[in-house]
Amino acid sequence: MFDFSGKNVLITGASYGLGEQFAKDFAKAGANLIVTARGEEQLKELAKSCESIGSKVVAVPGDVSIEQDVNRVITEGIKELGHIDVLINNAGIADPRGVCPEQYDSETFNNILAVDLVGAFYYARECGRRMLERRSGSIVNICSIMASGGNENNVIGYTAAKGGLLNLTYQLGVEWADRGVRVNAVSPGFIVTEMTRPMLEAMGIDKWIASRTPMRRIGEVKEVTNAVMFLASDLASYITGVDLLVDGGTNASNGTFQIPPIHHEWNKDTPMVSSSYEPVQPRPDWYQALQEGIPGIHYPIESAKEDS
Repeated sequence: MFDFSGKNVLITGASYGLGEQFAKDFAKAGANLIVTARGEEQLKELAKSCESIGSKVVAVPGDVSIEQDVNRVITEGIKELGHIDVLINNAGIADPRGVCPEQYDSETFNNILAVDLVGAFYYARECGRRMLERRSGSIVNICSIMASGGNENNVIGYTAAKGGLLNLTYQLGVEWADRGVRVNAVSPGFIVTEMTRPMLEAMGIDKWIASRTPMRRIGEVKEVTNAVMFLASDLASYITGVDLLVDGGTNASNGTFQIPPIHHEWNKDTPMVSSSYEPVQPRPDWYQALQEGIPGIHYPIESAKEDS
Protein backbone atom coordinates (compact mmCIF):
# COMPACT_ATOMS: atom_id res chain seq x y z
CA MET A 1 0.00 0.00 0.00
CA PHE A 2 2.82 2.41 0.86
CA ASP A 3 6.16 3.07 -0.80
CA PHE A 4 8.89 4.74 1.25
CA SER A 5 11.77 3.71 -0.98
CA GLY A 6 14.66 6.13 -0.53
CA LYS A 7 13.04 7.78 2.52
CA ASN A 8 14.74 8.01 5.90
CA VAL A 9 12.43 7.55 8.89
CA LEU A 10 13.30 8.26 12.54
CA ILE A 11 11.21 6.37 15.09
CA THR A 12 11.42 6.99 18.83
CA GLY A 13 10.38 4.38 21.38
CA ALA A 14 11.11 1.76 18.75
CA SER A 15 12.18 -1.16 20.91
CA TYR A 16 8.75 -2.71 21.61
CA GLY A 17 5.00 -2.37 21.16
CA LEU A 18 3.75 0.07 18.55
CA GLY A 19 7.22 1.47 17.87
CA GLU A 20 8.61 -1.94 16.99
CA GLN A 21 5.77 -2.58 14.57
CA PHE A 22 6.16 0.86 13.00
CA ALA A 23 9.83 0.12 12.33
CA LYS A 24 9.15 -3.26 10.73
CA ASP A 25 6.36 -1.95 8.53
CA PHE A 26 8.35 1.07 7.34
CA ALA A 27 11.23 -1.28 6.56
CA LYS A 28 8.90 -3.50 4.52
CA ALA A 29 7.78 -0.36 2.66
CA GLY A 30 11.38 0.34 1.63
CA ALA A 31 12.41 2.99 4.17
CA ASN A 32 15.80 3.34 5.82
CA LEU A 33 15.52 3.72 9.57
CA ILE A 34 16.92 5.60 12.52
CA VAL A 35 15.56 3.84 15.59
CA THR A 36 16.01 4.86 19.19
CA ALA A 37 14.87 3.78 22.63
CA ARG A 38 16.39 3.26 26.06
CA GLY A 39 16.69 -0.52 25.67
CA GLU A 40 19.94 -1.13 23.80
CA GLU A 41 19.62 -4.90 23.44
CA GLN A 42 16.06 -4.67 22.15
CA LEU A 43 17.19 -2.04 19.64
CA LYS A 44 19.90 -4.34 18.36
CA GLU A 45 17.40 -7.13 17.82
CA LEU A 46 15.04 -4.76 16.03
CA ALA A 47 17.87 -3.51 13.80
CA LYS A 48 18.74 -7.08 12.79
CA SER A 49 15.13 -7.83 11.98
CA CYS A 50 14.69 -4.72 9.83
CA GLU A 51 18.03 -5.18 8.09
CA SER A 52 16.99 -8.69 7.13
CA ILE A 53 14.07 -7.11 5.29
CA GLY A 54 16.50 -4.95 3.34
CA SER A 55 16.42 -1.69 5.27
CA LYS A 56 19.51 0.24 6.26
CA VAL A 57 19.19 0.80 9.99
CA VAL A 58 20.95 3.19 12.37
CA ALA A 59 20.19 2.14 15.95
CA VAL A 60 21.10 4.70 18.61
CA PRO A 61 20.07 4.20 22.25
CA GLY A 62 18.86 7.32 24.02
CA ASP A 63 16.37 8.92 26.38
CA VAL A 64 13.93 11.31 24.69
CA SER A 65 13.70 13.45 27.82
CA ILE A 66 17.44 14.29 27.70
CA GLU A 67 18.33 16.95 25.13
CA GLN A 68 21.87 15.68 24.67
CA ASP A 69 20.57 12.22 23.80
CA VAL A 70 18.10 13.69 21.31
CA ASN A 71 20.83 15.69 19.56
CA ARG A 72 23.14 12.68 19.53
CA VAL A 73 20.54 10.38 17.97
CA ILE A 74 19.69 12.88 15.25
CA THR A 75 23.33 13.73 14.54
CA GLU A 76 24.37 10.08 14.21
CA GLY A 77 21.35 9.29 12.06
CA ILE A 78 22.03 12.14 9.66
CA LYS A 79 25.71 11.27 9.55
CA GLU A 80 24.82 7.78 8.31
CA LEU A 81 21.80 8.50 6.13
CA GLY A 82 22.23 12.15 5.10
CA HIS A 83 18.88 13.59 6.21
CA ILE A 84 15.54 12.76 7.86
CA ASP A 85 12.34 12.67 5.82
CA VAL A 86 9.93 11.43 8.46
CA LEU A 87 9.81 11.60 12.26
CA ILE A 88 7.50 9.27 14.17
CA ASN A 89 7.29 10.70 17.70
CA ASN A 90 6.24 7.48 19.40
CA ALA A 91 8.16 7.28 22.70
CA GLY A 92 5.90 7.45 25.70
CA ILE A 93 5.27 6.08 29.15
CA ALA A 94 2.09 5.61 31.15
CA ASP A 95 1.22 4.72 34.74
CA PRO A 96 -0.66 1.47 35.37
CA ARG A 97 -1.24 2.16 39.08
CA GLY A 98 -4.52 4.03 38.54
CA VAL A 99 -3.82 6.66 41.20
CA CYS A 100 -6.55 9.32 41.46
CA PRO A 101 -5.63 12.97 40.65
CA GLU A 102 -5.96 14.23 44.23
CA GLN A 103 -3.35 11.69 45.36
CA TYR A 104 -1.06 11.84 42.34
CA ASP A 105 2.63 12.34 43.12
CA SER A 106 4.62 15.12 41.49
CA GLU A 107 7.56 12.92 40.53
CA THR A 108 5.48 10.57 38.36
CA PHE A 109 3.49 13.44 36.88
CA ASN A 110 6.65 15.31 35.85
CA ASN A 111 8.31 12.14 34.56
CA ILE A 112 5.39 11.36 32.22
CA LEU A 113 5.36 14.93 30.92
CA ALA A 114 9.13 14.83 30.40
CA VAL A 115 8.89 11.77 28.14
CA ASP A 116 5.49 12.03 26.48
CA LEU A 117 5.42 15.79 25.87
CA VAL A 118 8.78 17.47 26.38
CA GLY A 119 10.72 14.67 24.67
CA ALA A 120 8.35 14.81 21.71
CA PHE A 121 8.93 18.57 21.50
CA TYR A 122 12.72 18.11 21.54
CA TYR A 123 12.54 15.71 18.59
CA ALA A 124 10.00 17.81 16.69
CA ARG A 125 12.09 20.94 17.17
CA GLU A 126 15.43 19.41 16.17
CA CYS A 127 14.09 17.35 13.25
CA GLY A 128 11.70 20.12 12.25
CA ARG A 129 14.42 22.73 11.92
CA ARG A 130 16.39 20.49 9.59
CA MET A 131 13.27 19.64 7.60
CA LEU A 132 12.43 23.32 7.25
CA GLU A 133 15.89 23.97 5.85
CA ARG A 134 15.21 21.31 3.21
CA ARG A 135 11.59 22.53 2.86
CA SER A 136 10.41 18.95 3.10
CA GLY A 137 9.36 16.62 5.87
CA SER A 138 6.56 14.90 7.73
CA ILE A 139 6.14 14.49 11.49
CA VAL A 140 3.58 12.15 13.04
CA ASN A 141 3.05 12.41 16.79
CA ILE A 142 1.59 9.34 18.48
CA CYS A 143 -1.05 10.83 20.70
CA SER A 144 -4.05 9.14 22.33
CA ILE A 145 -7.83 9.31 22.50
CA MET A 146 -7.22 10.47 26.07
CA ALA A 147 -5.93 13.77 24.63
CA SER A 148 -9.41 14.66 23.41
CA GLY A 149 -11.37 14.42 26.64
CA GLY A 150 -11.52 13.17 30.19
CA ASN A 151 -12.09 9.57 31.17
CA GLU A 152 -12.78 8.16 34.61
CA ASN A 153 -10.37 5.33 33.94
CA ASN A 154 -7.45 7.48 32.84
CA VAL A 155 -4.41 8.78 34.73
CA ILE A 156 -3.93 12.53 35.11
CA GLY A 157 -0.24 12.62 34.12
CA TYR A 158 -0.90 10.75 30.87
CA THR A 159 -3.97 12.84 30.03
CA ALA A 160 -2.08 16.09 30.58
CA ALA A 161 0.91 14.98 28.49
CA LYS A 162 -1.12 13.70 25.54
CA GLY A 163 -3.39 16.75 25.62
CA GLY A 164 -0.29 18.93 25.40
CA LEU A 165 1.09 16.82 22.55
CA LEU A 166 -2.15 17.22 20.60
CA ASN A 167 -2.00 21.01 20.88
CA LEU A 168 1.70 20.92 19.99
CA THR A 169 0.64 19.09 16.82
CA TYR A 170 -1.92 21.74 15.95
CA GLN A 171 0.50 24.60 16.56
CA LEU A 172 3.42 23.14 14.61
CA GLY A 173 1.09 21.99 11.84
CA VAL A 174 -0.01 25.58 11.38
CA GLU A 175 3.36 27.27 11.83
CA TRP A 176 5.30 25.02 9.47
CA ALA A 177 2.62 24.44 6.84
CA ASP A 178 3.93 27.01 4.34
CA ARG A 179 7.52 25.77 4.55
CA GLY A 180 7.06 22.21 3.40
CA VAL A 181 6.79 20.44 6.76
CA ARG A 182 3.59 18.67 7.73
CA VAL A 183 2.80 17.82 11.36
CA ASN A 184 -0.05 15.47 12.24
CA ALA A 185 -1.08 13.15 15.04
CA VAL A 186 -2.52 9.66 15.30
CA SER A 187 -4.58 9.01 18.42
CA PRO A 188 -5.04 5.29 19.06
CA GLY A 189 -7.74 3.92 21.28
CA PHE A 190 -7.08 0.70 23.18
CA ILE A 191 -4.72 -1.30 20.98
CA VAL A 192 -3.58 -4.85 21.61
CA THR A 193 -0.01 -5.81 20.83
CA GLU A 194 1.52 -9.26 20.97
CA MET A 195 3.06 -8.19 24.27
CA THR A 196 -0.21 -7.02 25.87
CA ARG A 197 -2.61 -9.52 24.30
CA PRO A 198 -2.13 -12.37 26.85
CA MET A 199 -2.61 -10.00 29.80
CA LEU A 200 -5.69 -8.29 28.34
CA GLU A 201 -7.36 -11.55 27.43
CA ALA A 202 -6.43 -13.34 30.66
CA MET A 203 -7.80 -10.54 32.85
CA GLY A 204 -10.92 -10.04 30.75
CA ILE A 205 -10.00 -6.41 30.09
CA ASP A 206 -10.48 -6.98 26.36
CA LYS A 207 -14.20 -7.56 26.96
CA TRP A 208 -14.50 -4.48 29.15
CA ILE A 209 -12.80 -2.32 26.50
CA ALA A 210 -15.00 -3.78 23.77
CA SER A 211 -18.06 -2.88 25.85
CA ARG A 212 -17.03 0.81 25.69
CA THR A 213 -16.17 0.82 21.99
CA PRO A 214 -18.76 1.23 19.21
CA MET A 215 -16.96 -1.34 17.03
CA ARG A 216 -17.09 -3.73 20.00
CA ARG A 217 -13.50 -4.86 19.80
CA ILE A 218 -9.96 -3.81 20.64
CA GLY A 219 -7.84 -2.34 17.86
CA GLU A 220 -4.94 -4.17 16.25
CA VAL A 221 -1.43 -2.74 15.84
CA LYS A 222 -1.62 -2.89 12.04
CA GLU A 223 -4.62 -0.55 12.09
CA VAL A 224 -2.54 2.10 13.84
CA THR A 225 0.43 1.50 11.57
CA ASN A 226 -1.72 2.05 8.49
CA ALA A 227 -2.85 5.44 9.80
CA VAL A 228 0.69 6.49 10.73
CA MET A 229 2.12 5.49 7.36
CA PHE A 230 -0.69 7.27 5.52
CA LEU A 231 -0.05 10.58 7.29
CA ALA A 232 3.71 10.18 6.85
CA SER A 233 3.36 9.51 3.13
CA ASP A 234 2.83 11.74 0.11
CA LEU A 235 -0.73 10.42 -0.04
CA ALA A 236 -1.42 12.95 2.74
CA SER A 237 0.41 15.80 0.99
CA TYR A 238 -2.39 18.33 1.69
CA ILE A 239 -3.01 17.24 5.28
CA THR A 240 -1.41 18.97 8.26
CA GLY A 241 -2.47 19.84 11.79
CA VAL A 242 -4.84 16.85 11.87
CA ASP A 243 -5.47 14.32 14.64
CA LEU A 244 -6.51 10.98 13.14
CA LEU A 245 -8.43 8.95 15.69
CA VAL A 246 -7.94 5.19 15.41
CA ASP A 247 -10.35 4.17 18.13
CA GLY A 248 -13.22 2.13 16.72
CA GLY A 249 -15.55 5.13 17.07
CA THR A 250 -14.93 5.73 20.78
CA ASN A 251 -14.43 9.48 20.64
CA ALA A 252 -17.35 9.95 18.26
CA SER A 253 -19.64 8.44 20.87
CA ASN A 254 -21.27 10.12 23.86
CA GLY A 255 -21.42 6.75 25.52
CA THR A 256 -21.69 3.13 24.47
CA PHE A 257 -24.05 0.63 26.06
CA GLN A 258 -22.79 -2.14 28.28
CA ILE A 259 -26.31 -3.49 28.75
CA PRO A 260 -28.60 -3.79 25.70
CA PRO A 261 -30.60 -0.60 25.05
CA ILE A 262 -34.27 -1.45 25.56
CA HIS A 263 -35.43 0.82 22.73
CA HIS A 264 -33.85 -1.53 20.21
CA GLU A 265 -36.86 -3.81 20.81
CA TRP A 266 -39.61 -1.22 20.67
CA ASN A 267 -40.18 -1.21 16.92
CA LYS A 268 -41.23 -4.75 16.14
CA ASP A 269 -42.05 -4.06 12.50
CA THR A 270 -38.69 -2.44 11.80
CA PRO A 271 -36.23 -4.47 13.88
CA MET A 272 -32.57 -3.47 14.15
CA VAL A 273 -30.15 -5.69 12.30
CA SER A 274 -28.65 -7.78 15.07
CA SER A 275 -25.10 -7.40 16.35
CA SER A 276 -22.76 -10.24 17.26
CA TYR A 277 -21.72 -8.28 20.35
CA GLU A 278 -22.59 -9.93 23.67
CA PRO A 279 -23.26 -7.39 26.44
CA VAL A 280 -21.10 -7.64 29.53
CA GLN A 281 -24.08 -7.15 31.85
CA PRO A 282 -27.63 -8.55 31.81
CA ARG A 283 -30.63 -6.25 31.78
CA PRO A 284 -31.62 -5.10 35.27
CA ASP A 285 -35.14 -5.61 36.65
CA TRP A 286 -36.13 -1.97 36.20
CA TYR A 287 -35.86 -2.43 32.43
CA GLN A 288 -39.22 -4.24 32.55
CA ALA A 289 -41.04 -0.93 32.94
CA LEU A 290 -39.72 0.06 29.52
CA GLN A 291 -40.23 -3.30 27.85
CA GLU A 292 -43.13 -2.33 25.58
CA GLY A 293 -41.89 1.14 24.65
CA ILE A 294 -43.45 4.60 24.97
CA PRO A 295 -47.23 4.81 25.60
CA GLY A 296 -49.03 6.40 22.69
CA ILE A 297 -46.19 5.63 20.29
CA HIS A 298 -45.42 1.96 20.56
CA TYR A 299 -48.78 0.92 22.06
CA PRO A 300 -52.10 2.69 22.75
CA ILE A 301 -52.38 4.74 25.93
CA GLU A 302 -55.67 3.00 26.67
CA SER A 303 -53.81 -0.28 26.98
CA ALA A 304 -51.52 1.32 29.51
CA LYS A 305 -54.51 2.45 31.58
CA GLU A 306 -56.10 -0.99 31.43
CA ASP A 307 -52.83 -2.61 32.52
CA SER A 308 -52.58 -0.24 35.47
